Amino acid sequence: MLDSLYRVDSGRILATLIRLLGDFDLAEEAMHEAFAAALSVWPKSGVPDNPRPWLISTARFKAIDTLRRGARFDASQDELVRYLEARGSSAEGSEEEDTIEDDRLRLIFTCCHPTLPPEARVALTLREVCGLATEEIAKAFLITPSTLAQRVVRAKAKIRDARIPYQVPSPQELPERLDAVLQVIYLVFNEGYSAAAGAEVTRAELTAEAIRLGRLVSALLPEPEVLGLLSLMLLQESRRAARTSPAGDLILLENQDRSLWNREQIAEGVTLLAKALKSRRFGSYTLQAAIAAVHAGAESVAVTDWPQIVALYDQLVRIQPSPVVELNRAVAIAMRDGPEAGLTHIDAVLEHGELANYYLAHSARADMYRRLGRTAEARSSYEKALKLTQQVPEQQFLQERIRQLK
Repeated sequence: MLDSLYRVDSGRILATLIRLLGDFDLAEEAMHEAFAAALSVWPKSGVPDNPRPWLISTARFKAIDTLRRGARFDASQDELVRYLEARGSSAEGSEEEDTIEDDRLRLIFTCCHPTLPPEARVALTLREVCGLATEEIAKAFLITPSTLAQRVVRAKAKIRDARIPYQVPSPQELPERLDAVLQVIYLVFNEGYSAAAGAEVTRAELTAEAIRLGRLVSALLPEPEVLGLLSLMLLQESRRAARTSPAGDLILLENQDRSLWNREQIAEGVTLLAKALKSRRFGSYTLQAAIAAVHAGAESVAVTDWPQIVALYDQLVRIQPSPVVELNRAVAIAMRDGPEAGLTHIDAVLEHGELANYYLAHSARADMYRRLGRTAEARSSYEKALKLTQQVPEQQFLQERIRQLK
């Protein structure tokens, strides 16, 4: 129970504590102490009917204790303590419960303040708002965990020293902050859609949270790319029930039972996509949503409009060139023109070196070799991919591919 609560609600709790306390590190410490207290108290007294406010209230008092124990207890800390004490148990009331849902949006915009470097904005938000582990974020950025940790520490110090306000920016300030916010939401969704490591393919709490955050931002600023990102997430999430077997095994797109796809999410995603495309001011998220919509409208892989998908990837490469986009385009070319053409493009992408440690690149190359009957080369590429992935279902899938080759 407590483990599940931490996984699902710790991000919301932390965001509220940062609003109350005005300090990232103090809020984190207080939250962990509150969960430790729950681990000790709840088995005896029972789980509260509404555990989240209990944890927030407990954490607030833990923070007061921490401030009082401080060796340098100055007037500003004294004022903070009086403020926190004056709130009493308000965190357990309905007003606090209503406010809690807005705190993560405030925190996202704080973490994405323009005075922070772009890479620090994304790293800090993923770490503090969404609770992703340093290793998970580092994997998403293709950097080392130590580099990521340094970015987070520096960003926290900048927020503290520059007294960056904990608030949603004004309408005039919103556009310059939007790109970093969308990137954060996109990466959170990706981690949930395909977990970097662990025993499960997906992490439903993260995809749901990313979609929730996307809805909040779209309500606040319904710009085309906001709608495009929300559309993309809904269209991708619509496949979740079909992406794994009852035993948790990975199922590729070509083998999925499309009757399991969520038609309500598809319909909403297509409607949002149409609005974004109509504006003619869309970008990369909308193009990715358009690709997902082509898949969503096809009854099978065989009848998918692959020329249309390649054309959309051509546009995506022009506005957002990246090795991963090039890899995805190469796979689409293979579906349109055959595995030989796909292999040529995949080899060209890998020659640049950026994806040398990206398991999906080696897995895609292995699939091209497999389809061409080049068994030894397919096995070698599958083995490279196997060494690079940390997700158990993906490991099992690759191991099965290697067994089939033998």
